[in-house]
Amino acid sequence: MLSHVLIGLCALLTGLAKTGLPGLGVLVVPLMAMAVPPRESTGMLLPMLIVGDIFAVIYYHRHAVWSHLWRLLPWAFVGIVIGWLALGRVNDTQLRIFVGVVVLALLALTWVRDRTAALEHLPHALWFGAVLGLLAGITTMMANAAGPIMVAYLLAMRLPKQEFIGTGAWFFLIVNSVKVPFSIHLHLIRMDSLGINLLCVPLILLGCWLGLKLLRRIPEKLFARLVQILAAIAAVKLLMG
Repeated sequence: MLSHVLIGLCALLTGLAKTGLPGLGVLVVPLMAMAVPPRESTGMLLPMLIVGDIFAVIYYHRHAVWSHLWRLLPWAFVGIVIGWLALGRVNDTQLRIFVGVVVLALLALTWVRDRTAALEHLPHALWFGAVLGLLAGITTMMANAAGPIMVAYLLAMRLPKQEFIGTGAWFFLIVNSVKVPFSIHLHLIRMDSLGINLLCVPLILLGCWLGLKLLRRIPEKLFARLVQILAAIAAVKLLMG
């Protein structure tokens, strides 16, 4: 019974994160791992994420900043292949700590840029997008854990909230769709898990609707601050296990 409640909560939070507060998405990964075994949770979660991505793209597709997507996606595809090859060679603890450190470093960079003229041009360097895209691809393939990295990247780019959501929505719809055949090959997505995913669709859509309502009411500065706080909490949680 508890596992069903947790899966339902994950569905609701997935929708809310896709259209309202992206930082909430990181809570879904550990919650799903509490509901089903960690390896199975990756395949259980992926179709739910794609449903949320589709809804977010439908609503925010005009707000995507494609220059950022072209900058990130080729490297993300390389990262997905690396993550697929690395599955089983890197354990969950190592990956969790690595992602936590990267996210905290990116948040620190954003904090310094917001208060001084230092590092102003760093996020626009060619290597910055390449490194972040590669890391996002690796971590999303291995643990659906690219959310904090993408949040930190978009914060560094100082995008308005609708462009923030729209760009992130297209990025994750594309990379999550690319992950599907890899996940099927690894037997992470199965017919029984897809049946549960189908039952979760109404809750995902409810979460998306709530996210839309929430985003309209949040001022730009408060949105950026909330996302930073949620990303920092997520990074600390990743480091602590």
